[in-house]
Amino acid sequence: MGYLSHRVDPNELEPGDHIYTWRAAFTYAHHGIFVGEDVVVHFTAPETASSGSRWNFTSIDIGFSLQKSRQNRDTGSCLCTYYCGFRQSESGVTISCLNCFIGTGSLYLYQYGVNKCAHVSKLRGGTSTTAPSDPPQDVIDRAMYLLNSETGFGKYNVVRNNCEDFALYCKTGLLVHVKPATGSSGQVNFLVNAPWKPALVSVLPKVVCSTTMGALAVGVTVGTHYWNKYKTDIGVRDDVVKVKVEDVGSFRGF
Repeated sequence: MGYLSHRVDPNELEPGDHIYTWRAAFTYAHHGIFVGEDVVVHFTAPETASSGSRWNFTSIDIGFSLQKSRQNRDTGSCLCTYYCGFRQSESGVTISCLNCFIGTGSLYLYQYGVNKCAHVSKLRGGTSTTAPSDPPQDVIDRAMYLLNSETGFGKYNVVRNNCEDFALYCKTGLLVHVKPATGSSGQVNFLVNAPWKPALVSVLPKVVCSTTMGALAVGVTVGTHYWNKYKTDIGVRDDVVKVKVEDVGSFRGF
């Protein structure tokens, strides 16, 4: 794992890690929390998650406590058919085995406490944050609490409340305390502030008219993009607060 790639061998995972895998030819990434024992807790849209009604239990308490994996992941098949896919009927927080979470893709490790310059220079959003992670057991406890909660992490919204928002909360305990246009997801904020959008509108005509002015405009546009990427990071923005996992529902009004 290095600067350009956060790819990680599944055998190197530690309980409490925030992991992700790219989907649809690297169009977007799906995020989750590795809780040990080859199990991932993640947040999905209701239409992509299996209903919890097929299980004859209402909660899961497998005793995740910083334990290493015991199973062979090399087969690619489901590792935990007993509870893989379980969720509460009104919640999108789901538990899956590591193989089912990864699917046909590769596994990547989200980075925390990243240097500001390194963070903003990442080629893609949604791969790192300047915010530090809380202790692994706190991360696992949040993920398992929300899995067993009837309301989970609230209503899934691809822009304001998605799988990365869920994983970021589990890792840091931070939530946005206002209702912004976007949530804490670096992936979403990167796309919203993509430098090519204003460039197409305002820079292209200047490039045609004047190479020097066009280059300057491109520099300003790209600089603005990276500043927006920095200021929307959950580690530096001033509209986030620490919220106990028991208070997530009341804090967010669901």
